Amino acid sequence: SDSLPQSLHCESANYTKMTYYKRNIDKKLLEWKTSQRRKPLLIRGARQVGKSSAVRQLGKEFKYFVEINLESQPSIRGLFPKDIDVHRTCEGISATTGIPIIPGETLLFIDEIQVSQEAIMSLRYFKEDYPELHVIAAGSLLEFTLEELPSFGVGRIRSLYMYPFSFDEFLMAQGLETTVSYKHQASPSSPLPDAVHNKLVEQLKTFYLVGGMPAAVTEWIASKSYIECAHVHNDILDTYQDDFAKYKSRVSPALLRKVLRSVALQAGSKFVYRQVADDVRSSVIKDALRLLTLAGLIKPVTHSDGNGVPLGAEENDSYKKYLFLDLGLMQTMLGTPAANVLLASEVDFVNKGAASETFAGLELVKNHDCFQKAEMYYWQNMSRGSNAEIDYLEAKEGVVVPIEVKASTKGSMQSLWLFMRKKAIHHAVRTSLENFGTLEYIDKEAQNALRHIDVVPLYAMSNL
Repeated sequence: SDSLPQSLHCESANYTKMTYYKRNIDKKLLEWKTSQRRKPLLIRGARQVGKSSAVRQLGKEFKYFVEINLESQPSIRGLFPKDIDVHRTCEGISATTGIPIIPGETLLFIDEIQVSQEAIMSLRYFKEDYPELHVIAAGSLLEFTLEELPSFGVGRIRSLYMYPFSFDEFLMAQGLETTVSYKHQASPSSPLPDAVHNKLVEQLKTFYLVGGMPAAVTEWIASKSYIECAHVHNDILDTYQDDFAKYKSRVSPALLRKVLRSVALQAGSKFVYRQVADDVRSSVIKDALRLLTLAGLIKPVTHSDGNGVPLGAEENDSYKKYLFLDLGLMQTMLGTPAANVLLASEVDFVNKGAASETFAGLELVKNHDCFQKAEMYYWQNMSRGSNAEIDYLEAKEGVVVPIEVKASTKGSMQSLWLFMRKKAIHHAVRTSLENFGTLEYIDKEAQNALRHIDVVPLYAMSNL
């Protein structure tokens, strides 16, 4: 199309012809484009979550779009010396690509920037010496390089964290924007009509199998085949495992594969090292977990006493759960048959393999402020003989809000009541396959204190 911006090479041009499904960060990127206090942007996230596609989509808003890839085009790395002059660097990039780099008219995208520490360090000089130019960088395994550059650009670079499709994004990709908007208007005091609720539950079951990886979502929309989506998942998992050899560590790729699978198997529970392997030291397994976290494949959920905010002030690093990057990938890795999800009763569906707790946690992460690294917490009663646990703790307007994942209105919520009593908290959230609603409880053991619980469906976690 003549209206598309000029692109660097054929690969980039081909991407512009593929269907692009809207992402929540698109709006943030447009706001960044027009901001007068703009800083170079560094997009951080696991491989294949859609970082490059989102930037290419933004590139359509510019007259010129220049994309360089420092991994596949190693000769360009020489344009980023230690004693960099970013104006001369841009002149060199422009001469190499044949595309003008003009402030206000050009978006410069530096992809796979992690292969060059000098290029990462140059971002601060774009802010200092060339602030009028729009510059975005991204890369896979970026966190490994950033770990070696702890002060690479404090105050001069803005990070944006990106994840797989959220459930809302999955719905919008299927043309269900109206349904998403209608869902956002619902609340515990104004539940959804049964027809809409049931439709969203069915979509949720589909999402449990498809997940949010862009390639899998694209495949689902094209084929409606869970088998084909599983093939896409396996391709992605193979790519991640191929990356293990690139990790700057002595941890073997075989052990990294074993630990990653153990995270999937232990989803929803405190991670137990001995369940990985009896003959491997816990310190080695801990290092493997750290590496998988840096790669963005898993997300730690740390125990907090939850007495107040910030929740991290009372964290206990010895107690962690882990979220797998994507629920669809996790289900495929575990070999979960589609029928187990699609034909399950509501109670079985919610409890199956701790999938719902994983989904709820991932939704909290995906709907977090994209310009801040999401930190996740849970609570576990440390008293001997007690197994009380709150799945997630969130801080909202300076107050701790406990969130518990449950199956239905039937069954006790003793953990939630206990936590609210111990912490003198009056408001909590319960999420399940129920429609919106409320529950109230008079706590006779706490001077008849009123406890209020908002019931929020799993498919509406973004409403929080």
